[in-house]
Amino acid sequence: MSTPLERYQKLDLTESLSKIYRYPIACKELSFILREAFHQFPKNLQTLIFQDTLFAFRLIPQMQTQSAVSAVHLLLQSVEAALPKQKKNMAVTEFKHAMVAHKRRSKAQHQVEKDSLQLPQDVLVHIFSFLDMQSLVSAGIVSWSWNMAANDNHLWELQYVVLYDCAAKQAVKQHPVRPDEEVNDKLLQKPLDTRMGVNWKEAVKGAYTGSLSKKLTTNRGYCKHCKAIVWLNNSKCLNVHGGIISKIHDVKPVTSFQVVDYLLDDSLSITSSSDSDSDSDGESVSSRLWAYPKHLH
Repeated sequence: MSTPLERYQKLDLTESLSKIYRYPIACKELSFILREAFHQFPKNLQTLIFQDTLFAFRLIPQMQTQSAVSAVHLLLQSVEAALPKQKKNMAVTEFKHAMVAHKRRSKAQHQVEKDSLQLPQDVLVHIFSFLDMQSLVSAGIVSWSWNMAANDNHLWELQYVVLYDCAAKQAVKQHPVRPDEEVNDKLLQKPLDTRMGVNWKEAVKGAYTGSLSKKLTTNRGYCKHCKAIVWLNNSKCLNVHGGIISKIHDVKPVTSFQVVDYLLDDSLSITSSSDSDSDSDGESVSSRLWAYPKHLH
């Protein structure tokens, strides 16, 4: 049976914080760990968690998205609630210095964007055509020019096709049909009539709900091969398991609360979260990142 320290190290939070696209989720997990279980951990693990908290604050100047700012403020609240006085004062001071640097860098970056030449829109659209849905939504809030490109109707038509194909395959897997039968997928309607003018982003946004949303965008899960909570890509574990290719059913999505439970009890049976679990975190995150489920922001 592994120790809490070993399980925490497997979460890979230190490295994840340094990756801009994982920073908000890693910050949120760290904030829940602090608030819910910090005093239950041994001293060596408390020290590591505190170091990661300071590291998260020092990285603030590099983070420009609203989701990152929201996540780090949640972390600050947990620091103020959980850490002893001396450590809390150190962390709060680090946070304040980092926020000052963040505001200065944001102002400078805004001026650079204003004065510099922008990539042509057709070039941006071509680049964005290689992005998945989450990345496309995130790109749309970086700057004005990126927002214009990320809202290109053809890009969202491609996203709709990918979304529908995934839903159809999932339906067939769960309810096999004969070749001459029609797939009746309740998760997503058939593609709209392309002969009519269609706002494809709204079509995707309207279809992107419920259990399908969670299947496609889960970032954290418990892998039965790794026997640990891992980062996922398209609901699959990124690690190599002795030549075994990870499949969707090999992992179960987890919430931030379940991450804490996992650290406290290695024998915990991780189960997939319900819709009610996804709203239990009580965190406010920019609605512009609608492609990210609430329980993973």
